[in-house]
Amino acid sequence: MDTADIAVVDSALVLLTVEEAARRLRIGRTTCYGLIRSGELESIDIGRLRRVPADAPAAYLARRREAKRAA
Repeated sequence: MDTADIAVVDSALVLLTVEEAARRLRIGRTTCYGLIRSGELESIDIGRLRRVPADAPAAYLARRREAKRAA
């Protein structure tokens, strides 16, 4: 599976792993967990798994951009 195939599969997902969310935000996994822990990036628990709704990275970026504009 090449990069283009991964992008197509990745865009069809409803829930992302933390690693997938970090890749979408172009940040590290540890930074992504920090955003989740602080409540800045939405996530949910499914059993023992942590998942990020697919629209949460874009929502996080929108909030950051709005905060920068307001400053």
